Amino acid sequence: MIHWEGVMPAVTTKFTSEDKLDLAMFEKNIKAQVEAGVHGIILGGTLGEASTLTKEEKETLIKTSLDIVGGKVPVIINIAEQSTKEAVAVAQHAEKVGAQGLMVLPPMRYKATDYETVAYFKAIANSTSLPIMIYNNPVDYKIEVTLDMMEELLECNNIQAIKESTRDITNVIRLRNRFGDRLKIFTGVDTLGLESLVIGADGWVAGLVCAYPAETVAIYELVKAGKINEALEIYRWFMPLLELDISPQLVQNIKLAEVATGIGTENVRPPRLPLQGKERERVIKVIETAMKNRPVLPEYKHLKSVV
Repeated sequence: MIHWEGVMPAVTTKFTSEDKLDLAMFEKNIKAQVEAGVHGIILGGTLGEASTLTKEEKETLIKTSLDIVGGKVPVIINIAEQSTKEAVAVAQHAEKVGAQGLMVLPPMRYKATDYETVAYFKAIANSTSLPIMIYNNPVDYKIEVTLDMMEELLECNNIQAIKESTRDITNVIRLRNRFGDRLKIFTGVDTLGLESLVIGADGWVAGLVCAYPAETVAIYELVKAGKINEALEIYRWFMPLLELDISPQLVQNIKLAEVATGIGTENVRPPRLPLQGKERERVIKVIETAMKNRPVLPEYKHLKSVV
């Protein structure tokens, strides 16, 4: 069982300069996430360079994460496949090797109809007992999971949460009004993190948390404790960094930020390559400015929730 709430980082996958999994740096990052108080670990998302990972690498990441977190938080893996058959196989294998939940994208590459999309999600849900978060990101993946589609999907008891990334923040309220607590709502857009939490989102699937776990969790905990002004102070500092998440080069951007905080490397898997030229200079300046002004965080781990 997963308590669908809180900050769940979509963690980056760490690679060596020889393009192998860098499990030592991966462990360092995951330990930093858990120490900061995150509420779950999501593997193999867009930030995790999922499309470049082999089946064996995904299995290694699941097993390694389970060992590192030691049951403190659930380990969830992303499903983003070309066919229903492949998606079902990945889901079943993930359950077999110990993953505790799934985040599921619509079909990749093919722009499925609403009917096809619902059938795809249901086939995956019916193939596993794992709890599922649906990832709704029509901006990047060109398929929207509408409220009516969600109504059908909730016929599957293990579909329990949604990562809401439409960029339309009012969708958080529409989902809550329609489904109440039956559907747990996570914002998936870093630059709408605080706003979404204030209006009732249960959690935040975050990106810059990979480099700044404490700041991200602090914002969540402060909002839940009703300390909006304190959360806003951190969020205002954070915003130039959070904007690095809404970019086609978000992986390279966030890995550069992980280097700055000492919990990652810049290595990406081709065809991605490290940032070059003026864009690299721009991103480094954003990160350096933030590091010079990094806030002192209030005690946030033991606040009493009022939400």
